Amino acid sequence: MVKRRQFIGGLVALGGSCVLSACGGGGGEDSEVAARAASGNSAARATARTTASPSANGTAMPPASSIIDSAGAVWTITGGVLYKNGVVAGNNYNVALAMYYTGAVYAENTSGEFYQWNGTGWIRCADPRLTGGTSADGTTMPSAPYIIDSTGAKWTLVNGVAYKNGVVAGTNYNVSIALWYGGKIYLRNTSGQFYVNAEVKAQWLACSDPRVTTAPAAGSFYGMNGHHDYLYTPAQLVTILKTMGCTIYRVGCTADSSQLGPVSDIARTFQTAGLQVFALIQQGIYANNGTLYASESAAYNAGFSSGATVARALMPYGVTMYECGNELTRDRAIILDDTNAGTKAADFNNTNWPLLRGVLRGMIDGVKSVQPSAKCGVNFCVNDIGASDALWEGNQPDSSTGYPKVRWDITTWHNYEVYGDIFAIPADGQSPGFDLPTYCKARYGVPFIISEWNTGPERTQAYRANYITSQLSEFYSARKTHSIQSVMLYVLDSGNDTYGIMLDGTPITPSYSAFTGFIKSNPDV
Repeated sequence: MVKRRQFIGGLVALGGSCVLSACGGGGGEDSEVAARAASGNSAARATARTTASPSANGTAMPPASSIIDSAGAVWTITGGVLYKNGVVAGNNYNVALAMYYTGAVYAENTSGEFYQWNGTGWIRCADPRLTGGTSADGTTMPSAPYIIDSTGAKWTLVNGVAYKNGVVAGTNYNVSIALWYGGKIYLRNTSGQFYVNAEVKAQWLACSDPRVTTAPAAGSFYGMNGHHDYLYTPAQLVTILKTMGCTIYRVGCTADSSQLGPVSDIARTFQTAGLQVFALIQQGIYANNGTLYASESAAYNAGFSSGATVARALMPYGVTMYECGNELTRDRAIILDDTNAGTKAADFNNTNWPLLRGVLRGMIDGVKSVQPSAKCGVNFCVNDIGASDALWEGNQPDSSTGYPKVRWDITTWHNYEVYGDIFAIPADGQSPGFDLPTYCKARYGVPFIISEWNTGPERTQAYRANYITSQLSEFYSARKTHSIQSVMLYVLDSGNDTYGIMLDGTPITPSYSAFTGFIKSNPDV
C-alpha cells in the first residue's frame, strides 16, 4: 500500500471572480476590448458623472441605451462590451444584456451566464430575477417551471427537450422529467431511462434514478487500513480490530510471496475470528525493470497474472473482495497534471491510457478466473469521475470510443480532507461541488466503499479527533441512502503520529478514542 502524502494544495476550493466569458473565453478578447475602448465610439464615452437619478429597478440594455447606478455612474454597451463611465468595466466581452436590479449591475453573456459587478470585477451568479437561488434538491420539471443549478444556470424543459440558459443542452429528446439531485441534472426519457449531465463530450451518460436507495448489508461498515509488514501478529491484529469495533481490514500486497505470504497468514487468522480481509492487489503499469508496459495487452497479462495469483492464495481463507490497483489514476504517467481533480477525461494521458485500462481489466479477469464469485473494486481519488466514466464506457481521454470497457463490482474511492467533502466534491478545484457517491450509485449501480480517508499529516491530534468524529457522522448517516458499504480509515499504525491512531500497540489519543467511541455509540446495523 502506498504510504500517504499530502495531496497538492492546488485542489483547495477556489472562490472569487470569473471572467465574463461565453463558452470559455480566452486571451484574445482583451486586445479586442482595448481596441474598442480606443475607438472613440460615442456610446462608449458616456459622461463620467451625472446628477440623474438611478435607473428604475429592472432596467435592461437593450432596450435601454444606458443604465445609471446608485453612485451616478453611467453604464453602456458597445460591441458586446460593457463600459462604466466610458471605461471598460473589468474583463468582459460577449455581453448580450446588462441590467440594473435591486441596486446592483448584472451582465448576461451570449451563453446565458450571469455575472454581478462587485465594484472591481465580475462574480458568477444566477439571474437575479429568478427567485430562491439554487433549486431545492429533488426539484423536477414538471412541476417546477425551471431549475437553477449550483452555478446559476437556468434549465428549462420545452416539448421534451432540455435547455440550459436557453440553449439545447447537448443531444437530448423525448425527455419526460428533468431532475436536480445531488448537485447534478438528471433526465428521464419517455422510455424510463435516466441520464446524467456529465463532464464528457457526449454530455449525457446513462444511469439509474439517483433517488432510489439500495442499502448495503450490515456488518462491514467500519474498516481499517494496515500493512503486510507490521510487527503485529495476525492474532494481535484480531484483538486490536475487535476492540475497536472494526470488522474489515484493508491490506495490500503484490503477487510476490514475500508480501502475499504475510497477507495469507492474516486472512487465515481472520477467517476463524469472523473478520474480513479486503485485499488490495498492488499491481501497476510498470514492468519489473521500471519502464511502462509496452502495450495494453502486456499490461493486461501482468494484471491477469497478479490477480489470479493473489486470489488463488487468499480464496481458501474466505477472502471474497479484492481492490485492483492503488491510486493508478494518480500515477504521473496517467494524469497530465496531478493538481487537477480528474473531473474530465481530458485530464488524463491519452497515450498511456490503454496501459491503465489493460492492467485493470487483467486484474479483474485474473481474480475471477480463479474465484468467479469474487467482488472486484477499482479505486479512484479526488474527483476522478473523468477517469471512472471513461473506463466504464470504454472511452479514451480524447473522447474516442469503442475500446474495451472496465466493469467493476465495487466502486472504491479515496477521500482525504484536502480533496473536499465527498458529498459536495468540487470539480477541478472549484466550487460548487456535487454528491459523488450518489453520482456513482446512479452511474455504476454497485456498492460504494471509501477505502482510504483521513485528514492531513500536519494536523494536531485534537484536530484529527474532531475530524474523525465529524466524518464518521457524515458517512454513517449516508450509509444506507448512498449505498456505502464500508469506510476504512487510513491507517492503523503509520510508524509515527501523522496518520495512524496507534503506535507500536499503544493508542494515540484523542484520535483513537474518537474513532472507537463513535463506533461504540453507532452500531453497524
